[in-house]
Amino acid sequence: MPEPGKKPVSAFSKKPRSVEVAAGSPAVFEAETERAGVKVRWQRAGSDISPSDKYGLAVEGTRHTLTVRDVGPADQGSYAVIAGSSKVKFDLKVLEAGKAEPVPGPASAPTEAPGAPGEALASATEVEGGSPSPEGSSSAAPDGPSAPDDPIGLFVMRPQDGEVTVGGSITFSARVAGASLLKPPVVKWFKGKWVDLSSKVGQHLQLHDTYDRASKVYLFELHITDAQTTFAGGYRCEVSTKDKFDSCNFNLIVHEAIGPGDLDLRSTFRRTSLAGGGRRISDSHEDAGTLDFSSLLRKSSFRTPRDPKLEAPVEEDVWEILRHAPPSEYERIAFQHGITDLRGMLKRLKGIKRDEKKSTAFQKKLQPAYQVSKGHKIRLMVELADPDAEVKWLKNGQEIQMSGRYIFESIGTKRMLTISQCSLADDAAYQCVVGGEKCSTELFVKEPPVLITRPLEDQLVMVGQRVEFECEVSEEGAQVKWLKDGVELTREETFKYRFKKDGQKHHLIINEATLEDAGHYALHTSGGQALAELIVQEKKLEVYQSIADLTVGAKDQAVFKCEVSDENVRGVWLKNGKELVPDSRIKVSHIGRVHKLTIDDVTPADEADYSFVPEGFACNLSAKLHFMEVKIDFVPRQEPPKIHLDCPGRKPDTIVVVAGNKLRLDVPISGDPAPTVIWQKTITKGNKIPAGPAPDADAAGDSGASDEWVFDRKLLCETEGRVRVETTKDRSIFTVEGAEKEDEGVYVVTVKNPVGEDQVNLTVKVIDVPDAPAAPKISNVGEDSCTVQWEPPAYDGGQPVLGYILERKKKKSYRWMRLNFDLLRELSLEARRMIEGVVYEMRVYAVNAVGMSRPSPASQPFMPIGPPSEPTHLAVEDVSDTTVSLKWRPPERVGAGGLDGYSLEYCREGCSEWVDALQGLTERTTMLVKDLPTGARLLFRVRAHNVAGPGAPVTTKEPVTVQEILQRPRLQLPRHLRQTIQRKVGEPVNLLIPFQGKPRPQVTWTKEGQPLAGEEVSIRNSPTDTILFIRAARRAHSGTYQVTLRIENMEDKAELVLQVIDKPSPPQDIRVIETWGFNVALEWKPPQDDGNTELWGYTVQKADKRTMEWFTVLEHYRRTHCVVSELVIGNGYYFRVFSHNTVGPSDRASTTKEPVFIPRPAIKYEPPSYKALDFSEAPSFTRPLVNRSVIAGYNTTLCCAVRGSPKPQISWFKNGLDLGKDARFRMFSKQGVLTLEIRKPCPFDGGVYVCRATNLQGEAQCECRLEVRAATLARESSDFVTSRWYKLLDFAAPPSLPEGRLLSCSASVTRLAPWDGRYNWMPAMCQEPGRKLDKPPSCC
Repeated sequence: MPEPGKKPVSAFSKKPRSVEVAAGSPAVFEAETERAGVKVRWQRAGSDISPSDKYGLAVEGTRHTLTVRDVGPADQGSYAVIAGSSKVKFDLKVLEAGKAEPVPGPASAPTEAPGAPGEALASATEVEGGSPSPEGSSSAAPDGPSAPDDPIGLFVMRPQDGEVTVGGSITFSARVAGASLLKPPVVKWFKGKWVDLSSKVGQHLQLHDTYDRASKVYLFELHITDAQTTFAGGYRCEVSTKDKFDSCNFNLIVHEAIGPGDLDLRSTFRRTSLAGGGRRISDSHEDAGTLDFSSLLRKSSFRTPRDPKLEAPVEEDVWEILRHAPPSEYERIAFQHGITDLRGMLKRLKGIKRDEKKSTAFQKKLQPAYQVSKGHKIRLMVELADPDAEVKWLKNGQEIQMSGRYIFESIGTKRMLTISQCSLADDAAYQCVVGGEKCSTELFVKEPPVLITRPLEDQLVMVGQRVEFECEVSEEGAQVKWLKDGVELTREETFKYRFKKDGQKHHLIINEATLEDAGHYALHTSGGQALAELIVQEKKLEVYQSIADLTVGAKDQAVFKCEVSDENVRGVWLKNGKELVPDSRIKVSHIGRVHKLTIDDVTPADEADYSFVPEGFACNLSAKLHFMEVKIDFVPRQEPPKIHLDCPGRKPDTIVVVAGNKLRLDVPISGDPAPTVIWQKTITKGNKIPAGPAPDADAAGDSGASDEWVFDRKLLCETEGRVRVETTKDRSIFTVEGAEKEDEGVYVVTVKNPVGEDQVNLTVKVIDVPDAPAAPKISNVGEDSCTVQWEPPAYDGGQPVLGYILERKKKKSYRWMRLNFDLLRELSLEARRMIEGVVYEMRVYAVNAVGMSRPSPASQPFMPIGPPSEPTHLAVEDVSDTTVSLKWRPPERVGAGGLDGYSLEYCREGCSEWVDALQGLTERTTMLVKDLPTGARLLFRVRAHNVAGPGAPVTTKEPVTVQEILQRPRLQLPRHLRQTIQRKVGEPVNLLIPFQGKPRPQVTWTKEGQPLAGEEVSIRNSPTDTILFIRAARRAHSGTYQVTLRIENMEDKAELVLQVIDKPSPPQDIRVIETWGFNVALEWKPPQDDGNTELWGYTVQKADKRTMEWFTVLEHYRRTHCVVSELVIGNGYYFRVFSHNTVGPSDRASTTKEPVFIPRPAIKYEPPSYKALDFSEAPSFTRPLVNRSVIAGYNTTLCCAVRGSPKPQISWFKNGLDLGKDARFRMFSKQGVLTLEIRKPCPFDGGVYVCRATNLQGEAQCECRLEVRAATLARESSDFVTSRWYKLLDFAAPPSLPEGRLLSCSASVTRLAPWDGRYNWMPAMCQEPGRKLDKPPSCC
């Protein structure tokens, strides 16, 4: 991936454009670089241009100008400007003075609108180290803000981290620079490390991509709607092209929106599950576990007003924080989160941790997630603790039934679920349930990429023709996307584009192509893309055979015939500029590409100018019809024969006929009597022979110097067949059907009668299309161009070759694409706009006045491959008296040809002869050049090579002097070596100290001022560092080491303190000083050897004489005397002491030699006598009940505290009714705390609750009022209310209530005992509670 600090894609901010200028005028080309001071070279035909009378070069800051003065035809051609690795090509075309168009000046060029007459015809082509722009040609770089100047990698804008609330939407955008890309980039979005989001596109996730042609920037978007908490996490965006790759990571945080009204106090009283970490598993287990008040311990940031634009903060779980925190952090966490009962929370946390360590059902659970490709199978496996346990498999909460696709297997304690032929419907959450436990996982089904099996083919069509692109993919019915120039094609209201699917084949159809349809068309699948180019050419009518002038006689037939390139073109025949109307004598026909006008029985009135005008084309084919009058003088007597030809003199013009056409020679004759006509063809024998000597001796010298051709004549007398002769009284007709090359020659017509004879020679020339040229030759193959050369055809068809047409195709394709629209006069062409790495073939046609030849054989296949760009960051690492060490980095652009290696050359300053520094190529990016002359100033350059040849070189900026550089010695002692270095006995010691200094310094190690001796300590030195190495350290290796670095009279020193430590020896002389009661006083002396480090303390242990099991009494004890207490009377004890230091405890302990006995004193115990006390007490409530108001549907409790002795008996009453047998109420009593739990109370559970405590000493009671409020008020009919009263109070008959009453307050009704038909209403909102009424009050 390119680094941010690297140079931009192009060194030019403004590029020169191709222009057309008139001969004699100056031509000005202007270029602007990104920064000033850049070296710019101008070239013509590959050679550098220097200032002269012809060329002017000017530089103003970043503006560079080339002026070509007095432009002539010789100046026409291709030019280029080079800056760094950027090369821009442009053309200069010279026009005649009368045809020249105005050339835009440098100041007005940027302001002209595209397509204006004054704009340059073709834009410049930029080559970055040999690579073309994506469109083949690119105009000046846009100056708008949307054009990236220096993109980081492939991204212009990377996706940023985002936050969203649950249910909200968010969009992540990535912009990719497309100016330097041949094909649209491939972008993939991932969640986590491997979850491809392209298979997750649906209701909550969409992927979009667009292309901005103005800024040449691709926009890729990831849109998430209705976000859930599971969407949070890390995401990654990857973009890749043919030879580049870039990626970016970003995070998504999903908040639960918390507002002032969102706090639910009831959630703090929910019970935690015994197995889960504080969450209720299901409704059936809501009573299990203990009450969880942890939600009240979280920060109550919702109480403070906040900006509604800000997202809700992430809620912190104190239980999770305490679970993963070390014990030393408990007090800080309690203070930070306001925890008041830390001890109780830690006790419960310990119980939770114990529960989590074991799973009663599973030995091995499912993995968190699985991934499988579409069409493959996946196996989910768990291991159970009980091999006979029943297992249920769930998919999205629904139980899976065994079928052909779902297979259940059981092997011992293993339970497996196999899913075969996975589809996208199997992408779900799966659970394995065993008894009351379950484990979950998530299965991701990845759709396999759809591959391109047959790519698109380039097409060349004319305006109005039908275009059909066809591509074949690897799967039937696959989803594909069609794009044109990076923009997705859709079915618009105009229905311009038509998409068709036929199995694995996909078609894009354009019924009538226009010039706007030209461009690059691509088909994208999930696994690749196919690219093809469509070239739409304006209709240009080519005339293969034009109409010719005719000379016919009276009553003869005149036929005008022409052949054009398009057989669908219609036309109009004109006579002297007026449209010719066909009749019985004049006939017009159109068969294929041939248009024919036939005139029977020609009369003098038919002599005129005839023209054929094709419809829709500015073309006019004209010819003239000459009427030949044959004047015959009647002489009653005999007349010698005569041939009458309408031509001056007796030498007729050569008769030209196109091969394949009909040749008819109509010769008028006269004579009386009727003459005999003889047709003969002169045949040339293929050699010259000298003529024989004349009998006259005087002419002997002349005859020997002259040669003459020898001819033979063939008599033509057939009256039928392809060549035939027809003779009438006044004319003789010679006809050849389908003229061929062999019919060409001189025909002799002889007429004879008894009076005399006449003879005429007619020359016939048969012309045809040229022969096919030989296969073209390919040379100078570049990154996107090559030079094509060919030879003229062996036979030009009797007409000069007007030009050539060149075609190109991909090797595996069957469609040829024309490269030139105008005929080529030269025998070579530089073909451009090819894709690097694709194999091509070329062929050529020859064109003369008759038509186009057959195509030549295809050239040898070739692949456009450009050389790599120059290596980067060439730098000098080190210099000595005879060597130079260089390093560099690989080139930025390698191309399809790969990288074969690097070549290194050098030359002396001021010379131009480069010498190879190594034979062949090297693959390394560092090189040490040896055997260089000391003191020489040399320049070095490096080239990268591939199959296309060497790339541009990179040269050192300044000459390098081959001479050792004196650098003062300096030790770079690391920070950890500046302190005392501690190593344990037996550990290796490896001390590395880097240093600087040139020439190579001398390194000396000493210990305590003495040189190092012995094989155990080794020194290893290199040009840049020194190492002290000890394989196994011993105590004797401890001490102060000095290292000295010396160069001549300069030196640098450093000291290192090495301390090798070991375990200490045991303490000395342990003894018992005193024994009293349950205590023993011990004393000992410090160890003789402290292990070469400070003692950390002592460990004192005791052992009973009977069991001899040792128990630690004191640990990390610093003193050398101690008192051991809490000993058992009558037992004997041994004592021992270990010494400790940094390495650990001593290997042995110092132990008392004799046991110490704890004597049993002779004391008789007399228990004291106490007076019996009476603790009986009447019940009394230490904490009475309090009135409460609750919401219907949520469990509630009533609590109070009572004391009394003996333990009182507790009874609960509601409105006077005993609740002991009601299953909806549960009573608890623990340590005098009485609790009444009411499960899901309703409004009718409101009333007066009484708790009564009774024992032998008396009785006490307390009461409270409970109000149950409904969440919403509902209108109920009187019958419904009546029925509820009836059910609640168990009345013999339901009381009557007025119709249409609203239950507007919460009230309770109690039946009086004995019941007198009246009700005791206790409404919560009435003014007179407890009033006895015969009917419900009006307030209700």
